[in-house]
Amino acid sequence: MKEPNLDISGVNDQRVNCLNEIKKIDKVWDLLVIGGGATGLGIALDATTRGYRVLLVEQSDFAKGTSSRSTKLVHGGVRYLANGEIKLVREASIERGRLYHNAPHLVKDQLFIIPVYTLWERVKYTIGLKCYDWIAGKMSLGSSYFISKEEALLLMPGIKQENLVGGVVYHDGQFDDARLALNLAQTIWDHGGYAINYCSVVNLRKNAQEQISGVTIKDMETGITYPIQAKSVVNATGVFADAILQMDNPQNRKTLSVSQGIHLVLDKSFYPAKDALMIPKTSDGRVLFAVPWHGKLVVGTTDTPVTDASLEPIALEKEIAFILDTAGLYLNKKPTRADVLSVFAGLRPLASPEHGGQKTKEISRGHRILVSPSGLFTIIGGKWTTYRKMGEDMVNRIERELQWKSRPTATEVLPIHGSSVTTDWNDPLYYYGSEASSLSKMMKGSTNSWISESLHIHEVQVIWAIRNEMARTLEDVLSRRTRTLLLDAKESARIARPVAEIMARELGNDEQWVNSQVDAYLHLAKQYTLQ
Repeated sequence: MKEPNLDISGVNDQRVNCLNEIKKIDKVWDLLVIGGGATGLGIALDATTRGYRVLLVEQSDFAKGTSSRSTKLVHGGVRYLANGEIKLVREASIERGRLYHNAPHLVKDQLFIIPVYTLWERVKYTIGLKCYDWIAGKMSLGSSYFISKEEALLLMPGIKQENLVGGVVYHDGQFDDARLALNLAQTIWDHGGYAINYCSVVNLRKNAQEQISGVTIKDMETGITYPIQAKSVVNATGVFADAILQMDNPQNRKTLSVSQGIHLVLDKSFYPAKDALMIPKTSDGRVLFAVPWHGKLVVGTTDTPVTDASLEPIALEKEIAFILDTAGLYLNKKPTRADVLSVFAGLRPLASPEHGGQKTKEISRGHRILVSPSGLFTIIGGKWTTYRKMGEDMVNRIERELQWKSRPTATEVLPIHGSSVTTDWNDPLYYYGSEASSLSKMMKGSTNSWISESLHIHEVQVIWAIRNEMARTLEDVLSRRTRTLLLDAKESARIARPVAEIMARELGNDEQWVNSQVDAYLHLAKQYTLQ
């Protein structure tokens, strides 16, 4: 392929810049954040915008784990009302509203419809959702209301209509999780902080008093290790938090209850609606969503306890069957395994209940901050929607514990990198926000065509991901800079080699690198297919 004529003036190699800062042996960071998911990024951004010297390190890619595998919802948590978690619902509803205003290119107001089949359901869900509206207060995205059977069938094509009474409509938020994580990392850079992927913490450094004084990291690309000094170290590694705690003290007890949730991605023909479907009660006591996303339909989720944390959790057969069976009870066109375009699994880092015995679906999604005797700060629990509040709470706690002068948070109304009001959510470039026009111009100036027409992936996006978005691997581009792996695993496998070849040209890598990347990606993509 001929390289498109791209204007790259002003583009910096952020990885090189960050490593240059890391190499300064006399540099002392105020905060060293371990973990590049939603929680770690939120903490690093809050601290950076308060004026602290901040470095975030991530062992893989930003949002590689849990933070790229959500149901794609920014929500207060309708089902948390049933557990009586009003405080969490209120907090999440407020944060949903803030994120809606701070990242309007990624977060939109999404209508959800609960199908109602009895008069009692109409009363129950109408009252429950009015409470949901009331708790959100001025941060509500809109009021809930009841619609007739005729209206419901018009808005929910493909839904089974036998015994249907009507539906209850409510508002919640929808977003692109991995893209938001990337934009948070970019916002950290925009405000003078540093965030780097593919750097793993291999050791916690301590002074003579056995207090944390920094870490040793390993650059996963070169194998070189670097000692880093830091006044505070934050463990924001999600499902791997216990591993860092045991690195600090091998006797530390387990703090997490890990739960797996999976999603199936289907063609929109199974539910060709612009409004999302919410099934309020399933056989396992959870709710099930069918949400339009990037031209596909995301259906999920499950809540399965697991014992071992992994960067690539595998969907269990019983989880797949549960979602297919449950969706089939409500959709006229019952989905089968052959219809699944992609299946992805994520792990929830739930804070273990103090008194045990609770099922994972009953454990609060609230967050908890721990401070070890060594001075290591750890945060567990939480959810994507409240990432900003988690960051604020952690930095406040660090200031108190270390007796630093309190500095106010700046993130409540802080625009996220790329922030711009999206007017066309069907534009395949919408998630680039304010940078979409630049990409569009580059595409028009390019002699090359789409790499994947069905998923709207262009060569310019691959080059942009490397030059502007810190993409280092084929998976970075196909799974998180674009969402092809999650939207259609087989199609993403088909375009793997041409994408890898573009990347190799950009990164100065050889054919061996291309083959290695393609082989690894094809192996990964098989885990996202059911055939």
